[in-house]
Amino acid sequence: MAQSEIMSGACGMTTKVTATMEGKVCRLEIESSCKAIQAIAAELGEVDPYREISFRQGLPRILEMGHKHCFHTACPVPVGILKAVEVAAGLNLPKDPVIKVSR
Repeated sequence: MAQSEIMSGACGMTTKVTATMEGKVCRLEIESSCKAIQAIAAELGEVDPYREISFRQGLPRILEMGHKHCFHTACPVPVGILKAVEVAAGLNLPKDPVIKVSR
């Protein structure tokens, strides 16, 4: 199991993701204060982690849902969901990605 807590930035929305492997699929529980992310959660009950980690088989399903439901292209939540899936599947280490923006 892996968890991600995503603070999206200027919008002030937060999302909590729990990713749990069951056989070859990763089950997702997503709680968010954002309606767009709630719509993603409603469509994404489970994913195939090996399809999610590469663009070689087309756009990963998590990013497809981000494209479909998120209004802001720089929303970090779809990537945060992907990170939880990778860690739950043993395909990546549980390290925090960091984006620092300044002016």
